[in-house]
Amino acid sequence: MAATGLVAALALTACSTGQTSSGSGGGDTKPVQGKIALTYLQKQGDQEYFIGEAAGAKEKAAQLGIDLQVVNLGNDANKTVSEVQAAIARKSNGLIVVVPDPAVGPQVAQTAKDAKVALLTSDDQICTTGPDPASCAHDALVPRIGFSGAQMGGEVGKRAAEEFKKAGWKAAETRTLSAWKQDVTVCGDRVKAAKTAFAAGAGAAVENIDVATDNTPTGAQDKVAATVTANPGVKHWVIWGCNDENVQGGVTALQNAGIDAKDIIGVGLGAYLACKDWKSGKPSGMKAALFINGKDVGALAVQTMYDRLKNGKDFPAEAFAPTKMVDAATWQAAGVGCA
Repeated sequence: MAATGLVAALALTACSTGQTSSGSGGGDTKPVQGKIALTYLQKQGDQEYFIGEAAGAKEKAAQLGIDLQVVNLGNDANKTVSEVQAAIARKSNGLIVVVPDPAVGPQVAQTAKDAKVALLTSDDQICTTGPDPASCAHDALVPRIGFSGAQMGGEVGKRAAEEFKKAGWKAAETRTLSAWKQDVTVCGDRVKAAKTAFAAGAGAAVENIDVATDNTPTGAQDKVAATVTANPGVKHWVIWGCNDENVQGGVTALQNAGIDAKDIIGVGLGAYLACKDWKSGKPSGMKAALFINGKDVGALAVQTMYDRLKNGKDFPAEAFAPTKMVDAATWQAAGVGCA
């Protein structure tokens, strides 16, 4: 995990769009007198990234004297709505939400607005007027703390292109795999940027195959295994996706199909699963990963909510934590936590 000092610095120096948004984040809220109570509702709360996010949120809350409750929503969209209602009933002053399904966005936003409770999302976007953030008017998006999907995907695609050129593979014998949950807007942003960056840097036109997954390692493994079976003539594979889960699952499927690690270029996004391959010391198709630290996002989200509730500062439309590309030689020095 990143040093505590970095987390504190992020709260002050995170890059943002420079735009502010108040109405979609609970514009009727007034500065809180006394102790602030927050609820952080996360999808997939037992996933490594979100465990780190919760830890960063709790550390920041302790520093600021905030009463924070973290709720694991799992993948249950219905639980999202009921837990938002429960948090409001507990008199939470603000809600930070990572939704399992963006379709619940309008209901979550309306519930918070009716209760005059400040609402902020982390990681994934939600829209106040419809189920699909990708088709949402910009001013109807709930303010978000996280990472820039375009920036992250661009870094992944760039590194994949570098590894492809270094390997010296023929384009005709190679396929790229893009694996992601296709109804999650930020995932689409990442994958699109990765494709663009790879095409710009690879020096050859490589055919891409899109693989729809549920963003879990087992889900990605099953879908990639079927893709490999359907493409028996491909000798070399390059894989990226929305997160480490997609790439790790894909790499596992490829290796289980008898493809040697030297014929696989996996570039993860997160590094929390990639590092486990590197830690083992065994040959792996996971060649690199973009380190995204959930702890930084959790801390920044809590700080941003505090600034709103205590000081009346408008939410930024988006604020981003930094990222760093790592590999088997550099992940430990970069501070990647590998449980």
